[in-house]
Amino acid sequence: MAKKNNQLVHKSLSNRSTGSVTLSDVAKLAGVSPITVSRVLNQPALVSSSTAEKVNSAIMRTGYVPNLLAGGLASRRSRLIAVLIPSIINPVYAETVKSLIDRLGESGYQVLLGESGFSTADEEKLLVSILSRRPDAVFLTGITHSSESRRKLMNAKIPVVETWDLTNTPLDVVVGFSHEKVGEQVAKFLVDKGYKSFGILSADDKRAQVRQRSFLKTLDAYGINDVSSIIVPAPPNLKLGRMGAEQLLASGVKSEAIFCSSDTLANGVLIEAAAQGLSIPGDLAVVGFGDQSFSAYTFPALSTVKINRIEMGSRAAEAIIGRIDGDADVKKIIDIGFQIIERDTTS
Repeated sequence: MAKKNNQLVHKSLSNRSTGSVTLSDVAKLAGVSPITVSRVLNQPALVSSSTAEKVNSAIMRTGYVPNLLAGGLASRRSRLIAVLIPSIINPVYAETVKSLIDRLGESGYQVLLGESGFSTADEEKLLVSILSRRPDAVFLTGITHSSESRRKLMNAKIPVVETWDLTNTPLDVVVGFSHEKVGEQVAKFLVDKGYKSFGILSADDKRAQVRQRSFLKTLDAYGINDVSSIIVPAPPNLKLGRMGAEQLLASGVKSEAIFCSSDTLANGVLIEAAAQGLSIPGDLAVVGFGDQSFSAYTFPALSTVKINRIEMGSRAAEAIIGRIDGDADVKKIIDIGFQIIERDTTS
């Protein structure tokens, strides 16, 4: 019998030149029926431990990989969640994605990660490709999408969770916070501390621009309307932070405080200010956005806006799972809020 089994392994592995190892190959090697192999893979509690051990041994020996697409035809599920973020290299999204992946993994889902860029056109192109893979749900960054993207997502008839923003009219579910309130609260925070002249250093992505407009609108309500503003291309980096700070400081408009659309840009401002011999916060106060891992350790430590990125990921995952399972109690609008963290750059 051992000789026969070895021949089966050889035959199964040889299929790699003409086709994949099949579930039937595994069943033959384990000496069980194909349905038993399927149960071991999908409903292991229904199979004895000895049978499961034989099947799993055969799977390891053959290198069999289950065809989830074929296996999902009956249930109409791929167990795949598409996740679109603007920038893979921007660490601000990492904690959210990790939290999302961990929670989805607990329920047997895998993630297909895509970089959508900071334009709706780039997102639309990626969605065309991703939706052809028939994901069970889609995770999006932001609430601004092209009309064609909206049409395709609605026609797909799958759960869609938008994040990193809020709207009263989500495509399906939104998990995020108000960028308008961020801009408003940062302006009030700085005015309350006695600052009277301001500058803005912002990336050109839509969410950053919403924060900037709200910041300016709030300052205007205080009678402050002479504000220097420098816009840099997304994604932000340290070089753009230094260059933007140099332009702001040379603009002729004295700024006592600068609001940056990211901690990365703010760190660039700190470095440029030090290079020009300016004291922080004596000559210039700085506020960032995102509370990245380095922000408490810059010199001086950076005041910033903290977003609970881990909570955003886990709650987005819970919403996705609930929507897939048909849970009628899933909230459509989930506001995780934000917090202004005061450190040495504004004290």
